[in-house]
Amino acid sequence: MNVIKDRQIPPVSRRRFLGAGSLALGSSAGLALTAPAARGGAEKPALLGGKPVKSDKFPGWPVEDATDENAVAAVVRSGKWGRGSGARVLKFEQLFAELMEARNCLATSSGTAALLTSLNALGVEPGDEVIVPPYTFVACVNVILMNHALPVFVDTDPETSQIDARKIDAAITGRTRAILAVHLGGSTFDVDAVQAVARKHKVPILEDSCQSHLAEWRGHRTGSFGAAGCFSFQASKNLNSGEGGAILTANEDFRDRCFTFHNNGRPFKQPGEDFTYSHRGLNLRMTEFQAALLATQMTRLEEQSKKRGANAAYLTSMLREIPGIAPAKMYEGCTRNAYHLYMLRFNSAEFGGLPRRTFLKAMHAEGIPAAPGYTPLNQQDFLKRTFQTRGFQAIYGPKRLAEWTEKNQCPANDRLCGEAVWFEQTMLLGPRSDMEQIAEAMRKIQRHAGELQSAQGAAASSGGTGKTLPPRSVVREIPEKA
Repeated sequence: MNVIKDRQIPPVSRRRFLGAGSLALGSSAGLALTAPAARGGAEKPALLGGKPVKSDKFPGWPVEDATDENAVAAVVRSGKWGRGSGARVLKFEQLFAELMEARNCLATSSGTAALLTSLNALGVEPGDEVIVPPYTFVACVNVILMNHALPVFVDTDPETSQIDARKIDAAITGRTRAILAVHLGGSTFDVDAVQAVARKHKVPILEDSCQSHLAEWRGHRTGSFGAAGCFSFQASKNLNSGEGGAILTANEDFRDRCFTFHNNGRPFKQPGEDFTYSHRGLNLRMTEFQAALLATQMTRLEEQSKKRGANAAYLTSMLREIPGIAPAKMYEGCTRNAYHLYMLRFNSAEFGGLPRRTFLKAMHAEGIPAAPGYTPLNQQDFLKRTFQTRGFQAIYGPKRLAEWTEKNQCPANDRLCGEAVWFEQTMLLGPRSDMEQIAEAMRKIQRHAGELQSAQGAAASSGGTGKTLPPRSVVREIPEKA
């Protein structure tokens, strides 16, 4: 079992911001503050009429230039737009396999398509169970349900926001067909521990790496630790073509089964004029347009990833000094975090009882877009409605579905969902001063937490008509799609 690690940051950064952290606790005497921290202590929060910490915008997304335009224009002019008519999808598959140190790559229309295709290649059928975390994007559950299988939720490790590998063994039954483990937010799950359970029970691992391009476990990139690894190139992702996905696998036979399914049941290398079908399937193919964009976007991925990593380390060095702010930790084996998300937990008690909702609003007002993250997937109403359909009732019966609800409680994940705060990946692509402003905004809010709490109480007592706090719609969820 791997221990959770904290990245060690040079002590200069810790000393630089120690004064500001201590002031938040009311012990500022004798400490020399930096200029930004001093301003943060003197000014009111923007939510109470003060000046925002950040007046300019964080970097936009996607990052594009003439090479992207030329690549897409070349596809338009070629008249070869779909897979098989041109060579760009094949070229992208080769490039991405090399980048991710994998043997085989199959490009798909989305990350969801990659997951759905892989589950079908693994033979997931009605009556089967698939292990899945409750803290992830809904696509992980939807692809299981689309096969009329049952998702079995394994609780979250709140320290890392990843699936708690220590709890997987107890969740496996004779009906378990796969472990769908997610490398969430750019970090990694505990690969060694999950592999040990998978070997013990002879159950395949399907890696969801949709948010973890270039992430590494013990120096090896994600996507090759199980039967297959699935990636997404949706618009918010670190590698972006609007929509798109890929499956990595070391097994050529598995790749061929995936190709057949994603190609409407037509096998790999079957001539276009041959309209015989060997298997059921869907059209989940990538277009030449997506492949062309990905080939150019990929040239910037390494540099952008290094920038995120450096900024994340600097931000963590500051946030550790703020009581009540706990950046997500990484397992000892995680040797590279891709930082699709910067995740942390907010402890209301250290902010004078300030609710997370008000904290998020206050951060937005300071010019720092913070989001609350996922809600518990295992408690979603759509699951109840799905289980009430004729198909699920016929396959599983009322008794087993009622027992499912009792068995799929995830209390640690419930707590995490009430404490989580996210920053999206583009916020880590700017200068170091952006990181300082994020920390400054938090310290500022902490110093004035009592006033913010009072303002919220006044607004509530006036029937919600007070204008001190912005509307709830200010707090948005980042569109994290697989």
